[in-house]
Amino acid sequence: MDPRSLTPALRALRLCLHLLMAGLLVLAAVRADSAAGTAMAAVVGGVYATGSYLPSVRRSQRAAAAWLAVLGASWLLLLWLTPEALWLAFPLYFLQLHLLPTRWSLPAVALTAGAAILSYVGHGAALNPGVFIGPLLGAAVAVATVLGYQALYRESERRRRLIEELIETRAELAAAERHAGTLAERERLAREIHDTLAQGLSSIQLLLRAAERVLPPDSPAAGHIGRAREAAQDNLAEARRFVRALSPPDLEHGSLAAALERLCEPGPGPGPEAPAGAGPYGPGGGPRVRFSVSGTPVELPTPYEVALLRIAQSALANTVRHASASRAEITLSFMDASVTLDVVDDGRGFDPVSVRPSSDGGFGLPAMRSRAESLGGTFTVESAPGQGTAVAVSLPLPAGASA
Repeated sequence: MDPRSLTPALRALRLCLHLLMAGLLVLAAVRADSAAGTAMAAVVGGVYATGSYLPSVRRSQRAAAAWLAVLGASWLLLLWLTPEALWLAFPLYFLQLHLLPTRWSLPAVALTAGAAILSYVGHGAALNPGVFIGPLLGAAVAVATVLGYQALYRESERRRRLIEELIETRAELAAAERHAGTLAERERLAREIHDTLAQGLSSIQLLLRAAERVLPPDSPAAGHIGRAREAAQDNLAEARRFVRALSPPDLEHGSLAAALERLCEPGPGPGPEAPAGAGPYGPGGGPRVRFSVSGTPVELPTPYEVALLRIAQSALANTVRHASASRAEITLSFMDASVTLDVVDDGRGFDPVSVRPSSDGGFGLPAMRSRAESLGGTFTVESAPGQGTAVAVSLPLPAGASA
């Protein structure tokens, strides 16, 4: 493990392990019965110190395994020379568990504990339960400590990744909400300009044209009225350009029917943010969606087109996300005095009476109903569990736009 990545607690544990190893080596060297035992203790200490500061041991499991093999071999020689070396088994347990994979570390710990027990017996010590319990209990404590720490570390890493994902998701949601708010404000401004300024300028132009017709040709006011009518016409054209600029991008690439047809094509997903040509489902997923037009299409006011497109996007999004449908159909019908949009699917359905507003602030049924009713239309939902869903909105055609 790279020392730069250690927390203060892990640095303290690492230092304690070094001190434990050094203390036990000094004890083995002092209590050795021969100069060879003292010299071997020094060799073990040198091997341990070398491996502790080699970068390759911290970065490569292969290098760590080689170092542990050399350290273990030198420890076995020291163990053969003096029984005091068996206490070094305890720090060796931690090294093996920390540096080796679990499938290698557990057998290595078992072999180390067995070597410590055999050494104690081989040096002629009397057999007693402590001979076996001591090394085995130490091995069990080391295994439980290291494996428990590794489990806690993995859980901590999992939580850290989840927190990072939540932070990223929150940022994405905030950006999506800002974008949705921007689009909603653009649509509201387009609606207000169309329903107030554009309609007012159109009325002014009609009144001025009527005034021109009743004025005598030689009236001094005729020129002023003509210029006023031209100014009103120019400003009406400018207002209409504002309305087109503020309208949804889907409607910039053709008629409402064309935008609805693109909505049915395979693509990343429906919704107010979907670009032109983005359909409700990705490749290999979602329902098959078909679009059809009934009656003779007529040009609709921009607020009508915006409302119908947004309701279709939201209804189709609900179908994809919640209905588990295999087929869906969008039908745009032009009748004598109204235009109707129907979105029907064969999904699992629901009880419209018990539906609640979306908790995530989505464009749900109440919002679709409000959008339809704001234009004087009606919004209905027919559904039942297991019987699919039909969403229908009907808007009265304005005067002069009858089919």
